[in-house]
Amino acid sequence: MPILEGRLEIREYTGQGYQPVVDYGAWRIAFLRYIGELLPQNIGEMQRHNETDEVFVLLAGRCILFIGGGDDQIASIYAQDMEPQKLYNVKQGCWHTHTLSEDAIVMIVENRDTGSDNSPEIELDISQRDKIVELTHLTWKKD
Repeated sequence: MPILEGRLEIREYTGQGYQPVVDYGAWRIAFLRYIGELLPQNIGEMQRHNETDEVFVLLAGRCILFIGGGDDQIASIYAQDMEPQKLYNVKQGCWHTHTLSEDAIVMIVENRDTGSDNSPEIELDISQRDKIVELTHLTWKKD
């Protein structure tokens, strides 16, 4: 039986970086794929979302989710090696960033109005940048 037109929408994204693929009502689904600026040595900032949680699901490859402890400043950085098909909900106001393997695909679910006006970024100092590189090495060295 053919699918009725307008009843099913199929989307994909094969490029690099972040790309929204579905906006509906108050929510958005996007894909995040490998991009050079998210190599550990290139990460220079973290962001947080002041009005919403953000959900990440690893579909393929490898991804480390870095969480920054602290409110106005980042006092510590933790690394979470994401497991495929598990849901990771970064809570509102939590500093975060990630690094991805070249074959990684991460699905992101967020509020549709998530953007630069409600998602401040904080620049990492040299010791924090070094910590991200160190945590990546330690986390992915285990394998």
